[in-house]
Amino acid sequence: MTENTQPEPQEPQNNSTLPRLRHELRSWTRDLAVALGLALVIIIFLYQPVKVEGTSMAPLLSDQERIFINKFVYRFEPIERGDVVVFWYPLDHSKSFIKRVIGLPGETVELRASHLYVNGKELVEPYVPPSYLDGSSYGPVQIPEGNFFVMGDHRDSSNDSRVFGPVSRPYIYGKAVFAYWPVDHFGSLSSSYTVNAASR
Repeated sequence: MTENTQPEPQEPQNNSTLPRLRHELRSWTRDLAVALGLALVIIIFLYQPVKVEGTSMAPLLSDQERIFINKFVYRFEPIERGDVVVFWYPLDHSKSFIKRVIGLPGETVELRASHLYVNGKELVEPYVPPSYLDGSSYGPVQIPEGNFFVMGDHRDSSNDSRVFGPVSRPYIYGKAVFAYWPVDHFGSLSSSYTVNAASR
């Protein structure tokens, strides 16, 4: 007598690959969320992307250029001559301007036919092309304590401290540190030039 037999159904094998894959995916998701969170904190509290409007800081910065400003740096270090700073426009606090610091608190600034003098010594300004000078004279004026004299590098198209006066320290809220667009301007702005006051 022949007995017919049917193969017993086999239970699916425990596949450890799927749980491991899920664990890896959770780990990657968590790490990505942490990285994005840290980047957001850095951008919000340390750096801020801004768009340059106008040509007053040419040739360093062009119209519509995108840069990052450091909003935290002046909590730890002083504002120095040559810094490119972002500040609230003294005549309209809803607007922001970007200019270069020329004179520090207590100093005397004078412009004689495009030549800039700080405390009677001519300021060496390699960032201002000769074709961008406007031939004007100004001052001398003494900068009040807690204020900074700022100017655009494109002197003949800049609305700066020659017009609205020195900028009070609380109005200055950032330092231009990095350009990221357009790509041919990509790079650091913080050490673009060394500025010295020297007799010539």
